[in-house]
Amino acid sequence: MAQSIITAKNVVKQFGDIKAVDGISFDVKKGEIFAFLGPNGAGKSTTIKMLTTMLRPTSGRLQLAGHDVTKEQNYARKSFGIVFQDPSLDEELSAYENMELHAVLYEVPKAERQKRIQDLLELVELWSRKDSMIKTFSGGMRRRLEIARGLLHEPKILFLDEPTLGLDTQTRNLMWDYVRKLSQEKGMTIFFTTHYLDEAEAVAERIAIIDHGKIITTGTTAELCQQTGTKTLEAAYLKLTGSTTRDEADSGNNNGLNFKMALRNTKLR
Repeated sequence: MAQSIITAKNVVKQFGDIKAVDGISFDVKKGEIFAFLGPNGAGKSTTIKMLTTMLRPTSGRLQLAGHDVTKEQNYARKSFGIVFQDPSLDEELSAYENMELHAVLYEVPKAERQKRIQDLLELVELWSRKDSMIKTFSGGMRRRLEIARGLLHEPKILFLDEPTLGLDTQTRNLMWDYVRKLSQEKGMTIFFTTHYLDEAEAVAERIAIIDHGKIITTGTTAELCQQTGTKTLEAAYLKLTGSTTRDEADSGNNNGLNFKMALRNTKLR
């Protein structure tokens, strides 16, 4: 059995009297594609912020690639890449310059930067646009660049927070093709959130559903359908979380900006 590369044990995050995350435990295996699903305000974003060192848990334990997220932040950060729901590219820089800035922040050896940047921009079919300003890019091109940037320091884990939000169907499919390829060829662990349940059903090997700050269940699509007596992931999800709409109550926005500030304020070794 594959070793766990992400582990959460009894994790709580409290804001005043509100428990945004209420004692959750789960694990993700090395090389696994893992979906983290839940309604607005369920605790998804708070959990990702804790996993990616932007928030400290109130209690409990989080580990990434063997590193305690609260005690070994620098090492934990080097183990993952992330594509945020909110845009995090610098629009006044070119594609190449955005990649180069990320390489400097993560202390990618100078002798390796050019080749890594070229290889990744070719992977996402953006090498021909390397000198173009980001403000000229479409939404799909920006997402592809964000994925390339998140891979630049060769992370063991890639976090994707609503990575296809607002993208057309063709671009969504292309993006997931890249993600599958990364998992299969590099053994990379993928942890993603999405509101497109067809994506989770098609891509994820296992799924955790969170609601009201608690993990309701974890399993494959087939296991969730069997558990709920349904035939599709969407039907199972609705049966587990209900069909009423939710207000967005999870903590904070501007994840990309917050994370870039955290990187600049912490020397990565």
